Amino acid sequence: MSTDLRYPVGKFSYGGPPTPEQKRQFLDDIEQTPARLRAVVRGLSDQQLDTPYRDGGWTVRQVVHHVPDSHLNSYVRFKLALTEDEPTIKTYMEDRWAELPDSRQPIENSLAMLESLHRRWMVVLRNLSDADWKRTFRHPELGAMTLEKTLALYSWHGRHHVAHVTSLRERLGW
Repeated sequence: MSTDLRYPVGKFSYGGPPTPEQKRQFLDDIEQTPARLRAVVRGLSDQQLDTPYRDGGWTVRQVVHHVPDSHLNSYVRFKLALTEDEPTIKTYMEDRWAELPDSRQPIENSLAMLESLHRRWMVVLRNLSDADWKRTFRHPELGAMTLEKTLALYSWHGRHHVAHVTSLRERLGW
């Protein structure tokens, strides 16, 4: 674990096309994200859920609501890339989404949404061909993104946010 509270599992880095073993690990990470997130927030009070994971950071509640928001966007990006020729995707202002009223609600709906979303997403991910993994979408700021790079990113993303909560719980003795 990193000592930088913003990046408890380190910053995302992509070393190029993953090996079959790395790809299996990325898929497993994504598949396990909903259970890992649910486990790390189990038993937290509303006061704890409303605690920022670091100074200037989101609250645990906002993190929990952010993960399905982000993963839903990724799921749609995968489907667009699989059905269109290098579609340009729409970005979103995740910091503004985290301020909307639904990000202040109880977390159960977002946990259930993440579980349901990942069941569908994993059906797609576990059935992609080698050629499918090379398909791309165009990110307005990052350029062309292959699905295999996006897979690695979302493997990291789930671990990244679970670690935000894990490290907070460890630091505060929860």
